[in-house]
Amino acid sequence: MQPTSHNTQQVKRINVELVKNTLRSTGVGTKSSIANLTKLSVATCGTILNELLQTGEIIDLGPDESSGGRPASRYQFNADFASVLCVFIRTEGGVHSITHLQANLNGEIKDEQTLILDEITVATVEDLIAALIEKYNNVQAIGIGIPGVAHNGMIGICDVPGLAGQPLGPKLKERFEDVEVTIDNDMNLTVYGLYNEQHFEEEKNFAVVTFPKNHYPGAGFIIDGHPLKGNTHFSGEVSYLPFGVSAEEQLQLLQTPEGLHQLVVKTLVSIIVIINPAAIVITGDTMDSGMQHDLIQSCLQTIPQEHMPQVMIQNDTRHEYVTGLVAVTLESLTYRIQLIEKKW
Repeated sequence: MQPTSHNTQQVKRINVELVKNTLRSTGVGTKSSIANLTKLSVATCGTILNELLQTGEIIDLGPDESSGGRPASRYQFNADFASVLCVFIRTEGGVHSITHLQANLNGEIKDEQTLILDEITVATVEDLIAALIEKYNNVQAIGIGIPGVAHNGMIGICDVPGLAGQPLGPKLKERFEDVEVTIDNDMNLTVYGLYNEQHFEEEKNFAVVTFPKNHYPGAGFIIDGHPLKGNTHFSGEVSYLPFGVSAEEQLQLLQTPEGLHQLVVKTLVSIIVIINPAAIVITGDTMDSGMQHDLIQSCLQTIPQEHMPQVMIQNDTRHEYVTGLVAVTLESLTYRIQLIEKKW
């Protein structure tokens, strides 16, 4: 009998998520309109709406304009019922910083601050998050972006020395048991934000590659609308491509216009022949829009014109990084029970 009970509970949770997501996307709805959109019965919708009213997850806006008969109540998703906490960990020019923001359940940013620190360790992050959870309203999920590799919450290669090789995710889950925790590479999150801004009519392959000053290049990929992370989340570490030079020589090449051009072209060609993307966005403070034409022409010496993707250069991708992390953090709640196929 236990599987039946479990399945009943699971179906109910799915139905509750369906009603909440429908209200979130439509803005306002009545019991009948929600039933029509979700294909659930009016009675089931009524029960779920009453429960959500009691928890405060939705708001009763009062009766709809009546066209005869008893007016129906209108309901609205309460985006401020809970919040998510997003943390961006950076190291640039030897300066370590943590930017944190709070967003409501519609992804609207409510608060944002940046801290400059001498060093960043697991304890630093833990203590900051503890203080923010106490400060903000009902934090249900934490999303953390790092300049490195994260797999199941474990940090691998990372530009922040105090986090490299550390079990940040498990530590946070142990301390904040009731909060969802997501940790991912900054490029993966940026590519997710940039991809969503393209508004492709159908799912496409897409890539973002970055060439920052005094750092190795990195990349992020979307394959058929889904992020490519790889078996151990090592996907996108394009500095390991066989350029035929040592790591030290690669950094030296990246500091000269000729060397930068050479490595960017080799990286683009490698990406194009492997994933055949519809578009590639090149980012990083070593790039400028005036380089676009020469890069495309150099790629065309190897890549046939019909297979050449759209190539864009965008220096500032902070907004896309933020939107990507906020979206992924919210999805950790929305898709917790696999209501629909999970993209992230």
